Amino acid sequence: MTDTEKPINFIQQVINADLDAGHVTKVITRFPPEPNGYLHIGHAKSICVNFGLAADNGGGCNLRFDDTNPEKEDEEYVNAIIEDVRWLGFQWQGDICYASNYFDQLYSWAQHLINKEKAYICELNSEQMREYRGTLTEVGKNSPYRDRPASESLALLEQMKVGAVDEGTMTLRAKIDMASPNINMRDPVMYRIKKMAHQRTGDAWNIYPSYDFAHGQEDAIEGVTHSVCTLEFAANRPLYEWFVANLPLPSQPRQYEFGRLNLNYTVTSKRKLKQLVDENHVEGWDDPRMPTISGLRRRGVTASSIRDFCDSLAVAKTDGVVDMAQFEHFIRDDLNNNARRAMCVINPLLVTLANYDTDKNESFVVPGHPNRDDLGERTLPFGRQIYIDRNDFSEDTTLSRKKFKRLVIGDYVRLRNAYIIRADEVIRDAAGEIIEIIGAVVPDTVGQDAPEGIKARGVVHWVSATESADCTVNLYDRLFNKAAPDAGEESFLEHINPLSLTIISGCKVEAGLVHAAAEEHYQFEREGYFTRDSKNNGLVFNCTIGLRDNWK
Repeated sequence: MTDTEKPINFIQQVINADLDAGHVTKVITRFPPEPNGYLHIGHAKSICVNFGLAADNGGGCNLRFDDTNPEKEDEEYVNAIIEDVRWLGFQWQGDICYASNYFDQLYSWAQHLINKEKAYICELNSEQMREYRGTLTEVGKNSPYRDRPASESLALLEQMKVGAVDEGTMTLRAKIDMASPNINMRDPVMYRIKKMAHQRTGDAWNIYPSYDFAHGQEDAIEGVTHSVCTLEFAANRPLYEWFVANLPLPSQPRQYEFGRLNLNYTVTSKRKLKQLVDENHVEGWDDPRMPTISGLRRRGVTASSIRDFCDSLAVAKTDGVVDMAQFEHFIRDDLNNNARRAMCVINPLLVTLANYDTDKNESFVVPGHPNRDDLGERTLPFGRQIYIDRNDFSEDTTLSRKKFKRLVIGDYVRLRNAYIIRADEVIRDAAGEIIEIIGAVVPDTVGQDAPEGIKARGVVHWVSATESADCTVNLYDRLFNKAAPDAGEESFLEHINPLSLTIISGCKVEAGLVHAAAEEHYQFEREGYFTRDSKNNGLVFNCTIGLRDNWK
């Protein structure tokens, strides 16, 4: 293996062995989200792994919704997930799959297990069931309904299905081993009564299968060869295999687990993300501070940077925490190479160039990107009045050039792609605030070196005062100010960063960006990477990431 080759991960090694031995002829994987929330960055790794394994081996990957719990699921989530997977650049094979498509077959297989005396209707309530299940150190005990005749269980299951039994009074349980050291094998629930409509099947069902019962059978129906999931399902694998071994399935799928993606300074629990949304700590699932795919997209993170980041991570048998800075490196690197350049003055200060003719106007044609001819050119209007950033000016003439490479009274600075200018005096308002700088241009310095005796302190960005556009800029910091916000006994909400969003209005941007589209990426020179907000009708730009990592 050369230094540039990636090591073969353990799942690919399994696939190679299965192909070589003829156990499989076509690799089929699947990405099976439950539609009870939006996808987040952790899901992105699973998407990349499952679709990547299928593509690398000439196979296919199914997109399947495990929609077995109508209490928490919604069509909004289905549509958002479809959009996210497609936006990330992946295409599933065939039609989109749904667990609800298989409800009739799953019910038939449940009847099969009852007939084989491997499942029974139990009338223990949830509290009693917990008591009977035992603990990690104590074995469970059999339900008093465990030896119920198959004919009776079949009849009761049908009564549950048609809605003749109250919620919480009966369940269908697999008959496995109440003394198993793996609690998942202690007669797990296969069906619960939920008298509510399903978003796809309507009122046809009053019972819904558990994830553990449905998942492996869905894989078998779809011909999935390698069912790849994250490590939290490792303890469920024996149950997955038990159902596969005890049912007349059309294929024999196998489950493999790898370490999930955990990022510091964020949470990826769907329940906690939903809490952030429901309690209005953020403005929605696609809030640019959220780790959701839609939030990252709205913030301006590119699909390619997410894929590159996920592909850089090991597919291993252990969980780990990845530093947010590692993700940000891929975001910054992608945008540096692909984002068009522009100038935006976030804190504008008017500069009047007294020696520039009032009626004179110029325009400078500059590259859209310094290293990308394919990104075209842009035009910068220039006149007697411009805006520079207030932070780029100081009255303190004692500041050294090394310490302050910007504009100072009596000294020079170069405007990006334009003239060298000098600051001569300031104008103040009644409160003493500087509202204008009076200065002068140094003639013949556009694209030319400074004349002898003149040396610019540095380079600052600017926009024309008459041909620029007003805009609002949203600056983002990390949503949490603690590396592991949900690790302690206290609520993760206590660690929300109160400075995670700063809204700055009255900014000035190049006039050409009035027509910027959402998901067009720009480097606002000397400020950071930005994209136009997709949910605001005004001219609002979201800061994707700074030019460098200044987070502490």
